[in-house]
Amino acid sequence: MIWVQAALVASFLAFASAGGAVLEYTDGNFEDLIQTHDIALVKFYAPWCGHCKKMAPEYEKAAPKLASNDPPVALVKVDCTTEKTVCDKFGVKGFPTLKIFRNGVPAQDYDGPRDADGIVKFMRGQSGPSSKELKTVAEFEKFVDGDENVVVGFFDNESKLKDSFLKVADTERDRFAFAHTSNKDIIKKAGYSDDVVVFTPKKLHNKFDTNEFKYDGNYDTDKIKNFLVHETVGLAGIRTQGNLFQFEQKPIVIVYYNVDYVKDPKGSNYWRNRVLKVAQNYKRKVQFAVSNKEEFSSEIETNGLGERKDSDKPIVAILTNEGKYPMDQEFSVDNLKQFVDEVLAGNAEPYMKSEPIPEEQGDVKVAVGKNFKQLIMDADKDVLIEFYAPWCGHCKSLAPKYDELAAKLNKEDVIIAKMDATANDVPPLFEVRGFPTLFWLPKNSKSNPVPYNGGREVKDFVNFISKHSTDGLKGFTRDGKKKKHTEL
Repeated sequence: MIWVQAALVASFLAFASAGGAVLEYTDGNFEDLIQTHDIALVKFYAPWCGHCKKMAPEYEKAAPKLASNDPPVALVKVDCTTEKTVCDKFGVKGFPTLKIFRNGVPAQDYDGPRDADGIVKFMRGQSGPSSKELKTVAEFEKFVDGDENVVVGFFDNESKLKDSFLKVADTERDRFAFAHTSNKDIIKKAGYSDDVVVFTPKKLHNKFDTNEFKYDGNYDTDKIKNFLVHETVGLAGIRTQGNLFQFEQKPIVIVYYNVDYVKDPKGSNYWRNRVLKVAQNYKRKVQFAVSNKEEFSSEIETNGLGERKDSDKPIVAILTNEGKYPMDQEFSVDNLKQFVDEVLAGNAEPYMKSEPIPEEQGDVKVAVGKNFKQLIMDADKDVLIEFYAPWCGHCKSLAPKYDELAAKLNKEDVIIAKMDATANDVPPLFEVRGFPTLFWLPKNSKSNPVPYNGGREVKDFVNFISKHSTDGLKGFTRDGKKKKHTEL
């Protein structure tokens, strides 16, 4: 009986593999088959679900990489429109729902990235030790001969650097692949001793960059982490949805084209080498990156390149603390260098999504992208500003109260303003994640906006503004009470 069950499992796995690297389980076989994996990521989905459809190709792309991982990680999917028993058992109420199983038992919900690279890195971090010990030269060569950057610690003996390396591996295993060794043959072959080194995959080797990034600091764990995040992507790193944390420094030049080192490594390197030729002139001054146009299609629109997204040549945007700068010229090495120089010199105009500037203003001042600096930031008055969305129910409820507040304070040196955050670019200074979001800007400290989290009745706003206004209000005391006629 056991032999029969094993045979059924084996035959099903072979059938599933033939249809694709993602395994599809059902009510009838889930319980038996999920137990055959030390670790598995299970996606509970519905065919009609938009988010599921968007994730599907990324899930398929990640599956073969994880199947060949050591130890292997299985990617499984379950269609909840037909396999209701399994989905009910694991409390699936929305799609897609992703859960990590260990030896057939649900261990935790998956809260990692949804793109292929991110899924691979996250799940590799969940399997096996945080740092793999390399015991032979063959193991070392196999580890560094993959398709992504890997981190290797070389240690002759126990040391503080080794202790710190292993601590970093524990905390960063979701983002990087770690290994370590004390094998003399490996150390001799690699030429490193008591060192931490990041190896880049052969497909990314080029004449402008080093292929191995060696850590030169001490055993401080924060310094090791900073090295891994900021100093190992090279002059023009491959920027994906899964490694955005390595490309947060500004200014950054992002070059978008059909980057695909699986289907078109030659074409991918052709354009990247031209970017590298420019990037070498700006070491330590500007970060450069290349990104896939399709993967970052919405970002391309946001960065003002929507009209050029179908170009057969790369398109470029530079992001700085001052704004976003799309390159209008056709891509070439000379044009790219000239554009970078113009932006750095302050001779380029930033792109800004903006509604037209209102011809007339009422008590509630309407800020748009084009007048935000003049109306809000440069005004010699305190400002209360609301970022809203036209479809937001809470915003609609607030509107009449906000109008009443503005009318009540229209003689004061305070600006009551609002901005449609869906039709205008919100300045980088303001973190808007929901609607409505309100900020208080004291006139002498506009660069330090204060989130407003108080009540949303008119009296709540009056009390707050009375208390926090820079010079006090003419018609209200500091505790929000209306001043008597003799006090005015």
